[in-house]
Amino acid sequence: MADSKTLTAACHCKSIHFAITIPTDALPLKVHICHCSVCRYTHGTPCIFHAPLPAGIAPQFIIPSSIDKLTLYNHAESQGTRHFCSTCGCHIGDRSHDDRSWVLSTAIFTEPNQGLWKMRSHSFTNSSLDGGLSAMLSHIDGHQLEVFNSETSLHASKPGDSTRIDTVKTEERLHAECHCGGVSFSIARPRKEFLASPASEGWVLPRDTSKWLALLDICDDCRLVDGSNVVAWIFVPVDHISPSPPGDLIIGSMKSYKSSEEVLRTFCGTCGATVFYSCTDRPGIVDVAVGILRAPEGVMVENWALWRRRISSGGDGLKYDPDFSRALIEGLEVWGSERGMPEDFLLPRV
Repeated sequence: MADSKTLTAACHCKSIHFAITIPTDALPLKVHICHCSVCRYTHGTPCIFHAPLPAGIAPQFIIPSSIDKLTLYNHAESQGTRHFCSTCGCHIGDRSHDDRSWVLSTAIFTEPNQGLWKMRSHSFTNSSLDGGLSAMLSHIDGHQLEVFNSETSLHASKPGDSTRIDTVKTEERLHAECHCGGVSFSIARPRKEFLASPASEGWVLPRDTSKWLALLDICDDCRLVDGSNVVAWIFVPVDHISPSPPGDLIIGSMKSYKSSEEVLRTFCGTCGATVFYSCTDRPGIVDVAVGILRAPEGVMVENWALWRRRISSGGDGLKYDPDFSRALIEGLEVWGSERGMPEDFLLPRV
């Protein structure tokens, strides 16, 4: 194709590896940041980053990769089929039901953003209730992101739609559930016995012992396992989760993936939602994906979480997409300062 550029993309485990050839006049790809509950509950992230491909352009899989190594997910209200890696859980994007068009994740390209894509808008922020990441990401490289909401859209479903939230015990339990419902559990607030034990040191801040620590992460590993440019985690002891996860952390329809010798990750094998992250140097503690939490106050679960005011693995993000990462780092600092969030905290290493 004359006057075109070929881009490659791959998930973390490399089971999915493909190329797309884009006319240069179609670059940068226009990205929308979607905050709808369907996207959050299928990815496990606070929002997703998708770019529609020009008409007639589709991923060309590079052998031994193939579309057969993807799991496909549809639901009653779906306007397209979601595709995620069957091995590591990375979402690559959605294909329309008529197979004529694709939207791809901008988190999985193998080269950094140098005029390849441009984030243009936030969509369905009303679904997040509190604005989610849009509250800290209004501008990127000097241009303002548009905000689109449609109360009649099927994609603008709010937390609580097609979910189960315990409205009686919301103060004592935080419900978590993926989109398909194959993974469902609840989180308790820090218990007195945990707070009194040495095991709590570093995991609960004295300023508010009713909340767990949480952070935003733009590391390369999480980006390529989740298929999102930024992920969010809340840190919870395993024994504060009900039903109690077994040693392999598999609950319901979960699958597991070892992203390194020390790190085990889990995701729903049906809809693809990221669920847990655990590592050997933090026994008894798991990172829970914030995108599947069903807090009545909104995506940032501020009644349950104290957010770190600094981005984790900022260097990775600045290399991959410097303009976006810089804007998010600056926006989080302002957002966190306004809410009195801790400037920094170091995760305990045992």
